[in-house]
Amino acid sequence: MQKLLMTSLGRLRILAFAEGVSFLVILFITMPLKYYFDYPEANKVVGMAHGVLFVLYIFLVIQVGLEHNWKFKRMALAFLASIIPFGTFWADKHLFQAST
Repeated sequence: MQKLLMTSLGRLRILAFAEGVSFLVILFITMPLKYYFDYPEANKVVGMAHGVLFVLYIFLVIQVGLEHNWKFKRMALAFLASIIPFGTFWADKHLFQAST
């Protein structure tokens, strides 16, 4: 884990995992709590955390893309992965690990 934190690509991989998990928690846990059990508070807290992780992910994709001279297609796929459920996990395997 400490080795991953040493590079911007490693930090992106960790952040992509956290962003993906927060997206799935919102989708499968807090949204049902909000709409089926009338409990919107959980969605507010997790939603804020997910929003922060999403913005950090976007900035880090730009940073890593510029550092590693990624083509536009690779960066676009990384951006697209952040709005599709399970997308950041796919991006880690097919885009980020391939860059190491």
